[in-house]
Amino acid sequence: MNPDASKPTAKPIDYLLLLCLATLWGASYSLIKVGVETIPPITFIAGRTVIAGALLLAVMRMRGITMPRDLRTWARFLFQALMNSVLPFTLIAWAEQTIDAGLAAILNSMTPIFTFLLTWLLMRPETARFRKLIGVATGFAGVTLIVGVGALEGIGRDVVAELAVIAATICYAGAAIFGRTFSNLSPLAPAAGSLLCGAVVLVPVSLIVDRPWTLSPSTQSLEALVGLAVCSTALAFVIFFRLIRTLGSVGTTAQAYLRAPIGVAIGVVTLGEQLAWSSGLGLLLVLAGVAAMTTQRLPSIRSMLTRRPTETAPAKQ
Repeated sequence: MNPDASKPTAKPIDYLLLLCLATLWGASYSLIKVGVETIPPITFIAGRTVIAGALLLAVMRMRGITMPRDLRTWARFLFQALMNSVLPFTLIAWAEQTIDAGLAAILNSMTPIFTFLLTWLLMRPETARFRKLIGVATGFAGVTLIVGVGALEGIGRDVVAELAVIAATICYAGAAIFGRTFSNLSPLAPAAGSLLCGAVVLVPVSLIVDRPWTLSPSTQSLEALVGLAVCSTALAFVIFFRLIRTLGSVGTTAQAYLRAPIGVAIGVVTLGEQLAWSSGLGLLLVLAGVAAMTTQRLPSIRSMLTRRPTETAPAKQ
């Protein structure tokens, strides 16, 4: 059975939300960099999940949306939390202490590749269309050109850290696929539930390892934490679970490719950085790849030419 067959048809607003999601998660790298300057990674991530989860829970109560109370759903929330926040957040934060941001960005942009492969392995050929495969490959090539081929020169120097980023990327891919099991719930429910479960896992670790009551975080780090929790986590997770239902797993992970051109655009506008010709070509490849991964399947010219008009019954005299 093709799981894509039952998903709602994507609307123009969904493609705008995809761009918004890429912007929110693309900006998170800068916020994390500022935050971990005076707050240890585990405590920073724990604070991120606590603030975001509590905010979404408050929004749900204001809107009259109740959280599921059965243990089976909460067990699924916990698994989603491990795959979509606890493990990848920790692995990437640890890895970026020793590898360049450019290389980490390229490795992390492989999420659509692993999502496509896992979807094909788990659901077989109906969801593994050739069009999406071309989109995955084209988008990854575009990201490499935008970030810079030179970023690949450092690959292999710190294999353990690189494997950590790849493991985080696989976690994100698994989360995108597993997230479709929450299609019967409001997007707020799995977003809040998974974040609260992540907080339950991370807070005890933070208390034991970092002893946060002994820390002296700067104002900039605290502001980065709040901004990351509210915008790049709470809001982003709600958008993520909505898009999983409308664009599908592979289509939603296309935002990983959009992060690169958004990051370059921010650098050009705010920092006056120069845009290389390879970045322009990479942007075209990214847009082509994302289009192939997210647009609805169109009928072929042959099928349109050979389609017979619907016959109507003659009117009764």
